[in-house]
Amino acid sequence: MADLTGQPYLPPDRQSSEVAAALAEVSVTLHDASLHDVPDIAARPLPHLIAAAGAAHAQVDDARYGAASHGLAALLAELHVHVVTGSSEDRTTALVGLAQVCQVVFTLAKRTGRAELAVAAAKRGCDAARLAERPDLLGMIATSRTIGLMRMGARWRADSVSSAVLTELEALPGPTPDDTTVGEARGMLHLVSALVAARDSRPSDAAIHLDEAGSLAAHTGERNHFRYHFGPSNVAAWELSIAVESGTGAEAAERFMAAPVDLSVFGSKARESFVLFDLARGWLKAGGARDGEALRALDTADRIAPLQVRNDPIARDLVATLAARARRRVWELDSLCNRFGVGAGSRP
Repeated sequence: MADLTGQPYLPPDRQSSEVAAALAEVSVTLHDASLHDVPDIAARPLPHLIAAAGAAHAQVDDARYGAASHGLAALLAELHVHVVTGSSEDRTTALVGLAQVCQVVFTLAKRTGRAELAVAAAKRGCDAARLAERPDLLGMIATSRTIGLMRMGARWRADSVSSAVLTELEALPGPTPDDTTVGEARGMLHLVSALVAARDSRPSDAAIHLDEAGSLAAHTGERNHFRYHFGPSNVAAWELSIAVESGTGAEAAERFMAAPVDLSVFGSKARESFVLFDLARGWLKAGGARDGEALRALDTADRIAPLQVRNDPIARDLVATLAARARRRVWELDSLCNRFGVGAGSRP
């Protein structure tokens, strides 16, 4: 995949440079420590590390990727120390914190085109969640691992991972008014399974998974366990994304705009940017008739979360396509070309 896309790209801005430097240290830490053996290093008090993990997770959800990367390698290493050397109670707490930090690492690595590091972090997070006996976290991070494997092109393994964990979670009680966390995790696994099926040209399977996710969302309502924003709004957003993957993006974009989702429901710049990006991808499928809408959606997505958009090879291809099809100069398109480093010399 890296050979096809040229990723990871040279950092286009200061924030990307900060994240790239941090992830180089994180990669060493992830390979140097395990859940059973760690280097001999000092670790800060566990409550301090748990608070730092929560703050980093909130920062990536708000698309503040540079801030989330600060001190990430040390945080990862010290949580491993508590997992290996702490008391039984502290070990469980550290495992949950470690799963959260692994989710942060996954997000940063995926955003910057480091697919193998993203998958490795998600795998460690899954292992931590399983040792902590937290099926809710296992389901969420398995969703991330599935996405990472798809990014690498390992679709068979992606399908295997999501299916296996979904089977585990379906054997547990469904969502109740007091606890929806496992139900949210099941819903996310159904959504990512629908995406896998769409990419494998299995539309009937994709539809079944989407229906299941929609049914769960009707029970849970708008939730945000582990910052996955599961609920009716996110199911609608995923339906748009899956339609784009299935080749019906323009029609899906029309439907989405006819009954638009209030993106403020997510309270997440990262999630909001992704929905706008998928809208841009959908409008692009209209053969040029809706390029204006595609341009505005992509421009807004990039302004909300530039690191995650500018490092996406699909976004770069989208900008190049818009530039090639443009019949006249538009300042928004010129600005996008400059921000993405895409040449616009062929346009009139």
